[in-house]
Amino acid sequence: KKFVHTICKTIKEVVTMSGKCTPNYNIRCHVTNCANHCDQEEYCALDCICVGTHESDPKVQECTDCQSFIKK
Repeated sequence: KKFVHTICKTIKEVVTMSGKCTPNYNIRCHVTNCANHCDQEEYCALDCICVGTHESDPKVQECTDCQSFIKK
């Protein structure tokens, strides 16, 4: 689990520092206040994302979180 967070942190830092937004058409996203969101399209700019949970035993979609989110 720590390894995944390390990879995601590195990816987040690179995208944030580059300031470029190239849509990844494999990751659809509607969270417009995320720094990784491509404003011109409904897609994420990251090559991959980390999806986690805030629940000990998630049962529904609302229990999951995009851990690659960065507030604009």
